[in-house]
Amino acid sequence: MKAFAFDSRRLLMGRLERGDDLVEALTRFCAQHGVQAGCLSGLGALEQAELGYYDQAEGRYRTRALRGGLEIASLLGNVSLKRGAPFVHAHLVLADGQQACFGGHAMPGCRVFACEFAVWAVEGEVLERRPDAATGLDLW
Repeated sequence: MKAFAFDSRRLLMGRLERGDDLVEALTRFCAQHGVQAGCLSGLGALEQAELGYYDQAEGRYRTRALRGGLEIASLLGNVSLKRGAPFVHAHLVLADGQQACFGGHAMPGCRVFACEFAVWAVEGEVLERRPDAATGLDLW
């Protein structure tokens, strides 16, 4: 197990614009505000989504495209560094018009209808993502 201790630094809140790519816009926000480590949450809706599932046996992400209005039932994630730049790692639970839910890793291609979010920026040890031989993922 790896464990890290941080001091709470500041709470940032914002709203993304319609048509924004969710992950790109959150990453850009973190870079603009100097967030190198933190937690994030959000709610709202997407016009379309790309959700990922990491296939452990194959060592790669499988993606699923969802179209049409989707409610963000949960947006949770963290911010760390990857190659020296802020990296947003976010997961989504999305509900369709029948309230059926789909979840997974937020991939590029998640187009915002409306999204309000919060980022808790923290200070402490730098979390830098590096290749992990045991999983094939970039982890702290």
